[in-house]
Amino acid sequence: MPNTRANGVNLEFEEIGEGGSAPLLLIMGLGAQMIAWDDGFCHQLADRGFRVIRFDNRDVGRSTKFIDRCPNPTPFFVDLLQGKTVAAPYTLDDMADDAAALLQELGIPAAHIVGASMGGMIAQLLAIRHPDRALTLTSIMSTTGEPDLPQGEPAVLALLSQPLPAGRQTAIEQAVATSRLLAGGGFEFDEARSRRLAEASYDRDSDATGLGRQLLAIMTAPGRRAALRSLKAPSLVIHGAADPLVPLACGVDTAESISGAEMLVIDGMGHELPEGAWSRVIDAVAVLAQQRE
Repeated sequence: MPNTRANGVNLEFEEIGEGGSAPLLLIMGLGAQMIAWDDGFCHQLADRGFRVIRFDNRDVGRSTKFIDRCPNPTPFFVDLLQGKTVAAPYTLDDMADDAAALLQELGIPAAHIVGASMGGMIAQLLAIRHPDRALTLTSIMSTTGEPDLPQGEPAVLALLSQPLPAGRQTAIEQAVATSRLLAGGGFEFDEARSRRLAEASYDRDSDATGLGRQLLAIMTAPGRRAALRSLKAPSLVIHGAADPLVPLACGVDTAESISGAEMLVIDGMGHELPEGAWSRVIDAVAVLAQQRE
């Protein structure tokens, strides 16, 4: 897969689909590599006429790591819990600027922007900070980040503070268990697919320390509710009704904050993109894109 320099960092990326098709940028969530956008999902998007671009966010996969700048983020979390101001190694704004710079490096003036979870936060900020780069915005299982919104289930939030796994097998089992806990009850949990992703992710990049630094970027980011009101790009919010990590109310708040935004609630879906929901998600993204044809 190719790697390019953008916004002062190296970003690993991959393109799927015809070069002359409408560009669509996929932005993945916390600690997840670009391969978490399933190959089948990406090819189905490409079959709908998109030039799909997926990439590793900074600090994950084969993109630039920030371990030298912050080898141990734990003291930062302690300060946050004590109400202190923390200067994170980088911000969600920086990550949004990475995505915008990647489009520039690829010679793409503007693209349809699709982000999941933390990737939805980054996608929102890309549209806010670089409005000319966003043809449309799709925010999936994400939030405005406002402090008055409900929190996820305690057992699920505890996943964010669990120790990093030691060794390949432990990492794989922990990843599968996490995926199972995040899943909703409306779709059969595909353990085999989850395990394949966990194995491929570990073999591609066994350094999981970037998750803590990305989490710092999320926790230190200001809410986006007011800024989202300025968006002009056609927007779509997709959320699972059974999301245990980012409650449905967070998706509703996102949709209500963007003038004219459409909302798709998928019953039984948790904090996941199960194969059984792909067609509904892809159909909604394709319909949204037609507004900019």
